[in-house]
Amino acid sequence: MLKNKKIIVYQLLPRLFGNKNQTRKANGSLLENGVGKMNDLDTLHLRRIHDMGFTHVWLTGVIRHATTTNYSQNGIPGQHAAVVKGLAGSPYAITDYYDIDPDIAVDVDHRMEEFEKLVARIHYVGMKVIIDFVPNHVAREYHSICCPAGVTDLGEEDDVNMHFSPRNNFYYCPGQPFVCPVPTPEGEDPYVENPAKCTGNDRFDNRPGVGDWYETVKLNYGVDYCDAGGRSYHFDPVPSTWTKMTDILLYWASKNIDGFRCDMAEMVPHQFWSYATRIVKERHPQMVFIGEVYDTEQYRTYVRSGFDYLYDKVGMYDCVRDIICNRRPASSITYYWQNVSDIKEHMLYFLENHDEQRIASDFFCGDGRKAVPAMMVSALMGCNPFMVYAGQEFGERGMDAEGFSGCDGRTTIFDYWCVDTLRRGHYDRRLLTQEEKRLQAIYQQVLCMANSERAFCEGDFFDLMYVNPQSQSFNPRCHYAFLRKKDKEVILVVVNFSEEANHVRVTIPGHAFDYFKMPERDVEAVDLLTDERTTFNLKKDGVVEMDLPPYSGRIFKFSIQMEDKTYELNAHNKEEFPPAHTAEHLLNQVMVRMFGCERSKNAHIERKKSKISYVLDHKPTRQEEKAIADKMNELIAEDLPVTFEFVDRDHIPEGVKIDRLPEDASETIRLVRIGDFDVCPCIGKHVRSTSQIGRFELLCTNWDGLTHSFRIRFKVIP
Repeated sequence: MLKNKKIIVYQLLPRLFGNKNQTRKANGSLLENGVGKMNDLDTLHLRRIHDMGFTHVWLTGVIRHATTTNYSQNGIPGQHAAVVKGLAGSPYAITDYYDIDPDIAVDVDHRMEEFEKLVARIHYVGMKVIIDFVPNHVAREYHSICCPAGVTDLGEEDDVNMHFSPRNNFYYCPGQPFVCPVPTPEGEDPYVENPAKCTGNDRFDNRPGVGDWYETVKLNYGVDYCDAGGRSYHFDPVPSTWTKMTDILLYWASKNIDGFRCDMAEMVPHQFWSYATRIVKERHPQMVFIGEVYDTEQYRTYVRSGFDYLYDKVGMYDCVRDIICNRRPASSITYYWQNVSDIKEHMLYFLENHDEQRIASDFFCGDGRKAVPAMMVSALMGCNPFMVYAGQEFGERGMDAEGFSGCDGRTTIFDYWCVDTLRRGHYDRRLLTQEEKRLQAIYQQVLCMANSERAFCEGDFFDLMYVNPQSQSFNPRCHYAFLRKKDKEVILVVVNFSEEANHVRVTIPGHAFDYFKMPERDVEAVDLLTDERTTFNLKKDGVVEMDLPPYSGRIFKFSIQMEDKTYELNAHNKEEFPPAHTAEHLLNQVMVRMFGCERSKNAHIERKKSKISYVLDHKPTRQEEKAIADKMNELIAEDLPVTFEFVDRDHIPEGVKIDRLPEDASETIRLVRIGDFDVCPCIGKHVRSTSQIGRFELLCTNWDGLTHSFRIRFKVIP
């Protein structure tokens, strides 16, 4: 049903989503402020979410977690208020991995059945279900009453006299009681935990601070963080926690869910994820794993470990937030997609979630409309997933002071509360303002076209920023433009982050025509946002003119007739890092011109560092080595265009040598040109202009006097 569709996720907390109680008392109890139920997500409201363009619903806070509400009459253990944040508690302080939060059930004793019916309803309307998996920590008073027969509870067999053991599920402070950083609530006995368990945010002592995750304890995956020789790993035999947490994943997978959003995945060793995702996917091949990973250096490690998608928070989110707030130019987007170009399909884009401040809050930009161009770019520039946080589509401000969550621009995850935009937007739509209705309408338009248009959900991408520098008719600080294409359909997207309407001229380079095999001709285009029709004269390095409304954009779709001529090239299985590979072309020509040598026959081009050799008549001096690096960076700064052309063997330009091509090379040769500086036959991947290479750094050199081989080691820094 969702095959070949772009994943569009709607994150919601059932506790908040269905709550229509308007009391909204700070620090109010469940009885005072009310709570949403799973049954509030009925078929009518789920269809409305589906019709917004969403393919997946992320149900946050469905697994039982620590709260102050008393369910002892249902046989559910209570939690000490000193180690619960807020009255409703954090959804990420799990008290029983095998249970459903009783708050969100109408019939508490049949809460699992209500969850299973909710999953069935979501599937019925055509969406899939994602739930949280919290692997790094649990609530301080964790105890499962719902685990299957024969399952040993977490910590049940631990040796509490050992700080660390790979057989333990927790870390301990032997002989030291837990010192709670907050006062004991009035009328309650002090919280007692002896020996203290270590705290979830890697606090390995008995005295966490108020700013720590003091309500949680760290799970032990076989890593000794306090080993005398530094961190040590104990993965053989398989640690107890590995098997127990994998069993929990399998348990929820058996409930017919479709994916896990894995909280703070990078705080758990990637070796565990390789182990667990393999086992789960062997039994449930379609299961999706989304990882909360903030360290960009570890992105590829966690993708290799089985994650389908990763939060691109430190990358694209931080970038577009700064653009919305006018702290960096729109052209910065190019760098952030290029930085993960090899894994771009694994990046999950978003503008809000429960951890981040609401767009319309005073802490972000104060107006949900200002993020529309960022939403358009994030949802349409790639085939990777996009996520919306419930209420974002109405411009929810998150400026309530709910209790434990003060006024911080976020919607509380700790308090019983009613989010008014959600109440009005889903349960009493007549009360929505005209501005809220307009904002939701643009979200619905964009999200629906993300999957209705094949160019967006399956097509190729071409960034137009390198040929649209600062000018009177295009401002890279507030304008961003790109093309998407699938088969004969091409879509031009141009957005405006400015508060002012602009008339712009967007250049379409010849390289785009070659890349997409587009003809030069007149085409009729329709703006998918307004249905406005216009005619574009498509020609290489020509311009397309349009008016851009403030805080929005234009999405022009047109059909092209593919060129009759198709080019048959040799198969190319090598995966280059385009910036470094393009730098190789430049460096070859620099060396040819400076030393009169041949192009290199021995190069190893890699993402982190590269090696390349030349045969020279003398060992270059230090001054000559510096001149090589200076010339490279001078050429990069010139922003020379990188273009392709196809020629047959009988029409090879003068000076271009093809003697190094394989004997079975195709009759059609692809030439790669870098401005007027270099031309070379090549079928590899390149950037679109030299400025996208980044800075060239010559790391070191080696000279072999016997062979006259000069070895250069270099890297490019995007």
